[in-house]
Amino acid sequence: LGAGGTPGQAGRSPPVTVPLSPATVTQDEPSEWEKTELDQAQVEQRIKEYNSQINSNLFMSLNKDGSYTGFIKVQLKLVRPVSVPATKRVPSLQAGRPHPQGVKRRTSFYLPKGTVKHLHILSNTRASEVIDALLRKFTVIDNPRKFALFERSEKDEQVYLRKLGDNEQPLRLRLLAGPSEKVLSFVLKENETGEVNWDAFTLPELHNFLLILQREEEEHVRRLQHRYARCRQKMQEAL
Repeated sequence: LGAGGTPGQAGRSPPVTVPLSPATVTQDEPSEWEKTELDQAQVEQRIKEYNSQINSNLFMSLNKDGSYTGFIKVQLKLVRPVSVPATKRVPSLQAGRPHPQGVKRRTSFYLPKGTVKHLHILSNTRASEVIDALLRKFTVIDNPRKFALFERSEKDEQVYLRKLGDNEQPLRLRLLAGPSEKVLSFVLKENETGEVNWDAFTLPELHNFLLILQREEEEHVRRLQHRYARCRQKMQEAL
């Protein structure tokens, strides 16, 4: 042993830190700050504070009747295909790449991951109406009940997700939270609560979903195997 050494210390690699993705926690109940009720003067003051903090022209505006309008940003995180009507073209989200022909039947396609839409809404616009508006923008004819609007927040290296109720008002939540997307952002996802009526899907869609689930399972297994293989390799290098 060298002076002051310990067995096996010589040539040993420094401790290994394996980066982990932030843990996602699903919440059922709204946070306490979301239950805050504002009077008219407080609403006006919050709007002034909100507008002073943003670096864009997506301001909130107070109306004479006491309501207010503003913008919310919704990120679409859909892993399954959506359907468009037989008389519509498949919406092209990339400039310069229009769909060559009209669709002759019900067509399913994938929305690009990370697609973001800004919506201009009223303070009393409900979450269910936001979902309807998003589906209309992409001419999606799937049952709106297949989708859910979630609020997302980050705190202490954790991600929190909560599904909004149909009657909750996203712009009100945006005003209460302020403009920070770490405090609050909105995400459209598939409705995974078990409330989906599978009878509403066609047989080709159901078969497609089975294939997608199989691919998701295989991808998840591959990532886990890769992650543990890396950990094992780092540990062996440290020995």
